[in-house]
Amino acid sequence: MVSELARASPDAAVPRQVDAHAGDMALAAVTWYELYYGAGRMPRGRRRRWLEAFLAEVVAPVFPVVAYETRAAEWHAKERARCAKAGFTPALADAMIAATAAAHGLILVTRNTNDFAPFDGLPVENWFE
Repeated sequence: MVSELARASPDAAVPRQVDAHAGDMALAAVTWYELYYGAGRMPRGRRRRWLEAFLAEVVAPVFPVVAYETRAAEWHAKERARCAKAGFTPALADAMIAATAAAHGLILVTRNTNDFAPFDGLPVENWFE
């Protein structure tokens, strides 16, 4: 959802949802890493400077970063073992994001709901719908 906010013309539903949930949102530390990594991979120039400023000045003040810690690691281990037994191995970053949300009792908001569907008891929302 944060990437959508950085678009020149974001889907109108996303900023509306962000405004409606102001003060109730957070980012998993892994998501924060992915955003900064994406910016860092861009060629140096105006677009990269704009994105880095957007992350520092717009995203950081609105979305506190939630750490991947012991509760998340335990949830992740249990879910990964359960998924592996069922023949599904989730991507590491997705599993860490899911674990962070689950450990903190948060709703995971993503456009890629299918990536998170295999996790038991994880509430997931798509703000594009």
